[in-house]
Amino acid sequence: MEIKPNNIYLGDSLELMPKITDESIDLIITDPPFAIDFKAQRSNYNRKGTYVLEGYNEIPREEYYEFSLKWLKESFRILKETGSIYVVSGWTNLKDILNAFEEAGFHLLNHIIWKYQFGVYTKRKFVTSHYHILLGIKNIRKYKFNKIEHYPEDVWIIKREYWTGKIKTPTKLPEKLVEKMILYSSDPGDVVLDPFLGSGTTAVVAKKLNRQYIGFEIVPEYYEFALNRIKMASKSLLHAENTLK
Repeated sequence: MEIKPNNIYLGDSLELMPKITDESIDLIITDPPFAIDFKAQRSNYNRKGTYVLEGYNEIPREEYYEFSLKWLKESFRILKETGSIYVVSGWTNLKDILNAFEEAGFHLLNHIIWKYQFGVYTKRKFVTSHYHILLGIKNIRKYKFNKIEHYPEDVWIIKREYWTGKIKTPTKLPEKLVEKMILYSSDPGDVVLDPFLGSGTTAVVAKKLNRQYIGFEIVPEYYEFALNRIKMASKSLLHAENTLK
Protein backbone atom coordinates (compact mmCIF):
# COMPACT_ATOMS: atom_id res chain seq x y z
CA MET A 1 0.00 0.00 0.00
CA GLU A 2 1.30 3.44 -0.97
CA ILE A 3 0.91 6.17 1.65
CA LYS A 4 -0.25 9.36 -0.05
CA PRO A 5 -0.71 12.90 1.35
CA ASN A 6 -4.18 14.23 2.13
CA ASN A 7 -5.34 10.86 3.38
CA ILE A 8 -5.79 9.18 6.74
CA TYR A 9 -5.34 5.45 7.24
CA LEU A 10 -6.87 2.92 9.62
CA GLY A 11 -4.13 0.78 11.11
CA ASP A 12 -1.15 0.43 13.44
CA SER A 13 1.35 3.25 12.97
CA LEU A 14 4.25 0.83 13.61
CA GLU A 15 3.12 -1.10 10.53
CA LEU A 16 2.17 1.93 8.40
CA MET A 17 5.14 4.24 9.04
CA PRO A 18 7.64 1.89 7.32
CA LYS A 19 5.59 2.34 4.13
CA ILE A 20 6.44 6.05 4.00
CA THR A 21 9.31 7.09 1.73
CA ASP A 22 12.58 8.25 3.34
CA GLU A 23 12.80 12.01 4.02
CA SER A 24 9.36 12.82 2.61
CA ILE A 25 7.67 14.40 5.68
CA ASP A 26 8.11 18.04 6.68
CA LEU A 27 6.55 18.00 10.13
CA ILE A 28 5.31 15.43 12.65
CA ILE A 29 2.85 16.41 15.37
CA THR A 30 1.48 13.75 17.66
CA ASP A 31 0.02 12.89 21.04
CA PRO A 32 0.99 9.21 21.52
CA PRO A 33 -0.36 6.88 24.23
CA PHE A 34 1.10 7.70 27.65
CA ALA A 35 1.30 4.14 29.12
CA ILE A 36 -0.86 5.03 32.11
CA ASP A 37 -4.00 3.49 33.57
CA PHE A 38 -6.25 5.74 31.50
CA LYS A 39 -10.02 5.32 31.70
CA ALA A 40 -11.41 6.66 28.43
CA GLN A 41 -14.96 7.12 29.67
CA ARG A 42 -14.16 8.50 33.11
CA SER A 43 -16.01 11.75 33.75
CA ASN A 44 -12.97 14.02 33.81
CA TYR A 45 -13.14 17.76 33.28
CA ASN A 46 -16.92 17.98 33.79
CA ARG A 47 -17.66 15.76 30.79
CA LYS A 48 -20.18 12.94 30.62
CA GLY A 49 -18.64 9.55 29.94
CA THR A 50 -21.50 8.57 27.64
CA TYR A 51 -20.36 11.17 25.09
CA VAL A 52 -16.82 9.72 24.92
CA LEU A 53 -16.03 7.17 22.23
CA GLU A 54 -14.70 3.83 23.46
CA GLY A 55 -11.73 1.91 22.09
CA TYR A 56 -8.78 3.84 23.53
CA ASN A 57 -5.58 1.79 23.02
CA GLU A 58 -2.92 1.91 25.69
CA ILE A 59 0.63 0.53 25.77
CA PRO A 60 1.80 -1.68 28.69
CA ARG A 61 4.21 0.24 30.91
CA GLU A 62 6.98 -2.34 30.54
CA GLU A 63 6.85 -2.03 26.74
CA TYR A 64 6.68 1.75 26.53
CA TYR A 65 10.35 2.56 25.92
CA GLU A 66 10.67 0.03 23.07
CA PHE A 67 7.37 1.20 21.60
CA SER A 68 8.49 4.84 21.75
CA LEU A 69 11.89 4.05 20.25
CA LYS A 70 10.35 2.17 17.31
CA TRP A 71 8.06 4.95 16.17
CA LEU A 72 10.59 7.70 16.87
CA LYS A 73 13.24 5.91 14.77
CA GLU A 74 10.73 5.71 11.93
CA SER A 75 9.94 9.39 12.44
CA PHE A 76 13.62 10.27 12.11
CA ARG A 77 13.91 8.25 8.91
CA ILE A 78 10.92 9.81 7.15
CA LEU A 79 11.55 13.43 8.18
CA LYS A 80 13.30 15.72 5.73
CA GLU A 81 16.56 17.35 6.80
CA THR A 82 14.56 20.54 7.37
CA GLY A 83 11.89 18.68 9.34
CA SER A 84 10.71 18.95 12.94
CA ILE A 85 8.70 16.83 15.36
CA TYR A 86 6.44 17.84 18.24
CA VAL A 87 5.63 15.11 20.78
CA VAL A 88 3.02 15.74 23.48
CA SER A 89 3.59 13.78 26.69
CA GLY A 90 2.43 13.57 30.26
CA TRP A 91 5.05 13.54 33.01
CA THR A 92 4.56 9.95 34.23
CA ASN A 93 6.70 8.19 31.59
CA LEU A 94 8.39 11.25 30.12
CA LYS A 95 11.85 9.78 30.78
CA ASP A 96 11.15 6.99 28.28
CA ILE A 97 10.19 9.51 25.59
CA LEU A 98 13.28 11.63 26.31
CA ASN A 99 15.63 8.64 26.19
CA ALA A 100 14.01 7.30 23.01
CA PHE A 101 14.17 10.78 21.49
CA GLU A 102 17.93 10.89 21.92
CA GLU A 103 18.45 7.28 20.86
CA ALA A 104 16.47 7.87 17.66
CA GLY A 105 18.86 10.67 16.70
CA PHE A 106 16.80 13.82 17.32
CA HIS A 107 18.21 17.07 18.66
CA LEU A 108 15.95 18.39 21.43
CA LEU A 109 15.48 22.03 20.43
CA ASN A 110 12.90 22.98 23.07
CA HIS A 111 11.01 21.48 25.98
CA ILE A 112 7.69 23.34 25.86
CA ILE A 113 5.14 23.39 28.65
CA TRP A 114 1.49 23.51 27.63
CA LYS A 115 -0.44 24.99 30.57
CA TYR A 116 -4.20 24.48 30.44
CA GLN A 117 -6.90 25.83 32.73
CA PHE A 118 -7.14 23.05 35.34
CA GLY A 119 -6.53 19.35 35.88
CA VAL A 120 -8.22 16.45 37.62
CA TYR A 121 -8.97 17.14 41.31
CA THR A 122 -6.52 15.52 43.76
CA LYS A 123 -6.46 15.19 47.57
CA ARG A 124 -2.89 14.24 48.44
CA LYS A 125 -0.73 15.74 45.69
CA PHE A 126 -0.56 18.81 43.45
CA VAL A 127 -3.01 18.98 40.59
CA THR A 128 -1.37 18.37 37.22
CA SER A 129 -2.49 21.13 34.86
CA HIS A 130 0.10 20.93 32.11
CA TYR A 131 1.57 18.67 29.44
CA HIS A 132 5.08 18.50 28.07
CA ILE A 133 5.77 19.13 24.38
CA LEU A 134 9.14 18.08 23.03
CA LEU A 135 10.30 19.88 19.89
CA GLY A 136 12.91 17.85 18.07
CA ILE A 137 14.82 18.57 14.88
CA LYS A 138 16.80 16.36 12.53
CA ASN A 139 19.47 18.81 11.40
CA ILE A 140 20.55 21.61 13.72
CA ARG A 141 21.55 23.80 10.74
CA LYS A 142 18.58 23.30 8.42
CA TYR A 143 15.35 23.16 10.45
CA LYS A 144 12.45 25.53 9.78
CA PHE A 145 11.39 28.06 12.37
CA ASN A 146 8.95 30.77 11.31
CA LYS A 147 8.99 33.40 14.01
CA ILE A 148 5.25 34.11 14.02
CA GLU A 149 5.46 35.87 17.40
CA HIS A 150 7.90 38.60 18.42
CA TYR A 151 8.83 36.88 21.69
CA PRO A 152 8.20 33.12 21.34
CA GLU A 153 8.20 31.66 24.85
CA ASP A 154 8.36 27.98 25.80
CA VAL A 155 5.30 28.10 28.08
CA TRP A 156 2.05 28.04 26.10
CA ILE A 157 -1.16 28.91 27.95
CA ILE A 158 -3.94 27.43 25.82
CA LYS A 159 -7.30 26.26 27.10
CA ARG A 160 -8.59 22.77 26.49
CA GLU A 161 -11.56 22.45 24.13
CA TYR A 162 -14.74 21.19 25.74
CA TRP A 163 -17.34 19.87 23.34
CA THR A 164 -20.27 19.98 25.72
CA GLY A 165 -23.05 17.60 24.75
CA LYS A 166 -21.14 16.33 21.71
CA ILE A 167 -19.57 12.99 20.85
CA LYS A 168 -15.79 13.16 21.30
CA THR A 169 -12.65 11.10 21.70
CA PRO A 170 -11.20 10.90 25.23
CA THR A 171 -8.00 12.78 24.39
CA LYS A 172 -7.79 15.60 21.86
CA LEU A 173 -5.47 18.53 21.30
CA PRO A 174 -6.92 22.06 20.98
CA GLU A 175 -6.82 23.41 17.44
CA LYS A 176 -4.99 26.53 18.66
CA LEU A 177 -2.18 24.37 20.04
CA VAL A 178 -1.71 22.44 16.79
CA GLU A 179 -2.05 25.63 14.75
CA LYS A 180 0.86 27.16 16.65
CA MET A 181 3.10 24.16 15.95
CA ILE A 182 2.23 24.10 12.25
CA LEU A 183 2.75 27.83 11.73
CA TYR A 184 6.11 27.83 13.51
CA SER A 185 7.57 24.74 11.86
CA SER A 186 6.14 24.40 8.34
CA ASP A 187 5.25 26.30 5.19
CA PRO A 188 2.15 26.13 2.96
CA GLY A 189 2.15 22.92 0.93
CA ASP A 190 4.32 21.00 3.41
CA VAL A 191 3.33 17.48 4.49
CA VAL A 192 2.30 17.08 8.14
CA LEU A 193 2.05 13.60 9.70
CA ASP A 194 0.29 12.47 12.84
CA PRO A 195 0.97 8.76 13.50
CA PHE A 196 -1.51 8.68 16.41
CA LEU A 197 -4.30 10.75 14.89
CA GLY A 198 -7.04 10.29 17.47
CA SER A 199 -9.82 12.81 16.85
CA GLY A 200 -8.14 14.13 13.70
CA THR A 201 -7.18 17.61 14.92
CA THR A 202 -3.73 17.60 13.28
CA ALA A 203 -5.19 16.74 9.86
CA VAL A 204 -8.04 19.24 10.21
CA VAL A 205 -5.76 22.13 11.18
CA ALA A 206 -3.20 21.24 8.51
CA LYS A 207 -5.94 21.37 5.89
CA LYS A 208 -7.18 24.73 7.16
CA LEU A 209 -3.65 26.13 6.98
CA ASN A 210 -3.05 24.92 3.42
CA ARG A 211 -0.72 22.07 4.39
CA GLN A 212 -0.94 18.48 3.22
CA TYR A 213 -1.65 15.85 5.87
CA ILE A 214 -1.24 12.15 6.61
CA GLY A 215 -2.74 10.45 9.65
CA PHE A 216 -2.75 6.95 11.13
CA GLU A 217 -5.29 5.72 13.67
CA ILE A 218 -5.66 2.19 15.04
CA VAL A 219 -9.12 2.55 16.63
CA PRO A 220 -11.93 2.24 14.01
CA GLU A 221 -14.30 4.53 15.93
CA TYR A 222 -11.69 7.28 16.16
CA TYR A 223 -10.75 6.85 12.50
CA GLU A 224 -14.37 7.36 11.42
CA PHE A 225 -14.70 10.32 13.77
CA ALA A 226 -11.57 11.94 12.32
CA LEU A 227 -12.67 11.21 8.76
CA ASN A 228 -15.96 12.99 9.40
CA ARG A 229 -14.20 16.01 10.92
CA ILE A 230 -11.95 16.30 7.86
CA LYS A 231 -14.96 16.11 5.53
CA MET A 232 -16.72 18.84 7.51
CA ALA A 233 -13.59 21.02 7.39
CA SER A 234 -13.39 20.52 3.61
CA LYS A 235 -17.00 21.60 3.17
CA SER A 236 -16.44 24.65 5.35
CA LEU A 237 -13.35 25.69 3.37
CA LEU A 238 -15.15 25.19 0.06
CA HIS A 239 -18.08 27.29 1.26
CA ALA A 240 -15.70 30.06 2.35
CA GLU A 241 -13.97 30.00 -1.06
CA ASN A 242 -17.31 30.20 -2.92
CA THR A 243 -18.42 33.07 -0.72
CA LEU A 244 -15.32 35.07 -1.66
CA LYS A 245 -15.89 34.60 -5.40
